[in-house]
Amino acid sequence: MVRSARDDEVFMRDALRLAKKGEGRTSPNPMVGVVISRGERVIARGYHRAFGMLHAEIEALRIAGKRARGATLYTTLEPCRHVGKTPSCADAIIRAGIRRVVCATRDPNGIARGGIEKLRKAGIRISIGACEKGARELNEAFFIFHEKNRPFVALKFAASLDGKLATRTGDSKWITNREARKYARNLRGVYQAVLVGINTVLSDDPHLGVREKRKRDPLRVILDSQLHIPLKSKVLRDSNVLLVTTARASQKKKKLLEARGIPLHVFPGARIPIGQLLSFLRRKEVISILVEGGGEIFGSFVDEKVADKVYAFYAPVLIGGDCAPSIGGRGVRRLGAAPRLKNVTMKSFKDNVLIEGYTR
Repeated sequence: MVRSARDDEVFMRDALRLAKKGEGRTSPNPMVGVVISRGERVIARGYHRAFGMLHAEIEALRIAGKRARGATLYTTLEPCRHVGKTPSCADAIIRAGIRRVVCATRDPNGIARGGIEKLRKAGIRISIGACEKGARELNEAFFIFHEKNRPFVALKFAASLDGKLATRTGDSKWITNREARKYARNLRGVYQAVLVGINTVLSDDPHLGVREKRKRDPLRVILDSQLHIPLKSKVLRDSNVLLVTTARASQKKKKLLEARGIPLHVFPGARIPIGQLLSFLRRKEVISILVEGGGEIFGSFVDEKVADKVYAFYAPVLIGGDCAPSIGGRGVRRLGAAPRLKNVTMKSFKDNVLIEGYTR
């Protein structure tokens, strides 16, 4: 039976829905969903449930068993060719006797890429490109990580209508309403790391966790050039944290933190260089980062032009004041040089609004 492009998209949308079930648990691996069909009938489904667990293809093939022979396999990402924590998906597909593979998009990871060539060599028919846009959007952080050699960076902030992140005394609890804050907090479960500056820790003592059993807490990255962080801070509740500091840090405080098993990374100068920080986090296989503040931290990422996405929550309040914090940094001299968001969407939370978009 010859399949149409429309039929392929129907099954691929099902695979994309499955893949999203792994959100917040697969990093540094991508989310992947698989559907195996014979004619119009689905005989097996699978998805990558969490890092270290079976890949989606392996799970679906095990469910299909002998029924996989002569069937069509739909996958949201090119099947891997290499053997790592799990077997090679391409080899498993060949052994199962799959007749045709429909792949949404190629894998940007050079280590895993090449499964398509292996399948073609084995005589399996290949189709690439069904729902490709949706597949790339699903794993946008994974693609940026491998194509730009750095983590995907999203900025998330809550502000008044006049762009203030807090009052002149630092009071920011709460600018937005409960519904907006809950949505914002749940965003942490989508990212592998959450990053704040020391001023945010000192003023708010944030938890920075998802508080949701289904998703794992992100790595908490704290930028603290002089190690002013209080030892009783909530972010130091366990070792799932990284303190980034400089040569200006107190050696006494550094020893106290190391004695508690708190990971530290020290840059040799007086400032934390954002570009070098991202390179360091890439080497640690941190795929994505949600930057939550404060104003100077936001500004530093904007100045370095490494912010990929923005979540801007606005509340109908006017704070005013020249000393009230807003997004800092050098800024731009001309309006035409300012980053302008694309693919913008808006969501309402009663009288609060979220503006979400991409810088490129």
